[in-house]
Amino acid sequence: MLSMAVTEMAKAKAFYAEQLGWSVTNDVGQGDRHWVGLELPGGGASLTLTTMRENMKPGTMKLYLSTSHIEAAYQELKAKGVAVNEVKDDLYGPGSGIKWFEITDPDGNRWLVVQS
Repeated sequence: MLSMAVTEMAKAKAFYAEQLGWSVTNDVGQGDRHWVGLELPGGGASLTLTTMRENMKPGTMKLYLSTSHIEAAYQELKAKGVAVNEVKDDLYGPGSGIKWFEITDPDGNRWLVVQS
């Protein structure tokens, strides 16, 4: 599980649940003591969004997701209105051949979606 600080819970929850298609597993609290648990489609890793920031600063994370179908993931997210950068083939530098694209959540956290 990963915990991520957010500025506006409603925006963050809508982005992850509605646009990215993550399942909401819990939603507790409110205001500056609000947590929303989410799970990747198909299970696996989970993410907890929180307004209780402690030492975390919203917008400072860079995370990776992998997919075996990079073009399909790109097209699906784009169709859902997610702002996606174009698919590139140089994750580890020129000539690496590793395809990837980037999305950014409402707080500016960066997600790199990488061909596995």
